[in-house]
Amino acid sequence: MSYLEATNDLYKEAALTPDVGLCCTTNPIWQFPGLSVPKIMQEMNYGCGSTVSAQDLVNNPKVLYVGVGGGMELLQFAYFSRQKHGVIGIDVVDEMLEASRKNFRIAEEENDWFNSEFVDLVKGDALHLPVKDESIDVAAQNCLFNIFKIDDLKKAVGEMYRVLKPHGRLVMSDPICEQPMNDTLRNDDRLRAQCLSGSIPLKDYIKVLTDAGFGTIEIRARKSYRVLSPNHYPTDKLIFIESIEIAAIKDPMPSDGPCVFTGKTAIYYGDEPYFDDGLGHVLMQNQPLAVCDKTAAALAKSNPEIHISESTWHYNGGGCC
Repeated sequence: MSYLEATNDLYKEAALTPDVGLCCTTNPIWQFPGLSVPKIMQEMNYGCGSTVSAQDLVNNPKVLYVGVGGGMELLQFAYFSRQKHGVIGIDVVDEMLEASRKNFRIAEEENDWFNSEFVDLVKGDALHLPVKDESIDVAAQNCLFNIFKIDDLKKAVGEMYRVLKPHGRLVMSDPICEQPMNDTLRNDDRLRAQCLSGSIPLKDYIKVLTDAGFGTIEIRARKSYRVLSPNHYPTDKLIFIESIEIAAIKDPMPSDGPCVFTGKTAIYYGDEPYFDDGLGHVLMQNQPLAVCDKTAAALAKSNPEIHISESTWHYNGGGCC
């Protein structure tokens, strides 16, 4: 049995019998005005964060969500879209698709505004998306891509890039791990399917995104997720796993490399009213400006009277690059 078959089996079980403890998100369940999320959807929330952000969902976007789970985030996306076929949910597991269809009927009863026709549920593979090129405004996945081994991860990200319109957004939440894992952990298909042993370092995760062509990367959240301890897992040391929320934007790749925002700011504290580096970055005296990591490094070298903050791993727009 391959690791992908093990994953499909695990989520078939989770579709037939909801497993509240399968994933462990520290996010609240977003309850927007007029939105009721059915209890069964909350129980089948198999994610490690959230991919739903109002800033991404303007002007009636066409949304793609891969790995439907119980349908909760599909419902939340539909809350903003509210149009027939506005949201596409893709999953390779028949039982999960059927569970979501049932859950959407419950959602119709609890939400006067919701119609199941807002969401198209389609059987498909993340590595071969049944979606047209450049047809999607916002693509999302939650705690799925970390399951893939590196070659399949590149394929999955490449598929998302293909279907996104120019300047479209790939919004994701996944576990990451900065520590090395032994081969026993890495090769345990069940642990990989449980979103544990497939976790990779953040820099490697970002590189897959930028290698695919995404010119702008936003790190929106970075949180504690799980620990793999020697008394429960085949490891002789404690391994700390975090979850991230990240947006990759299909902007053109800058000539000097991608813009990666990790929550850094620059503050000019010199005697002049402002500092202009001549490259499009103007810092008003004592006013923080959000900057990407490469701009932060350049500004630090250009003027000793600029303070560069540490990464907060939280960025929600603004500033410059």
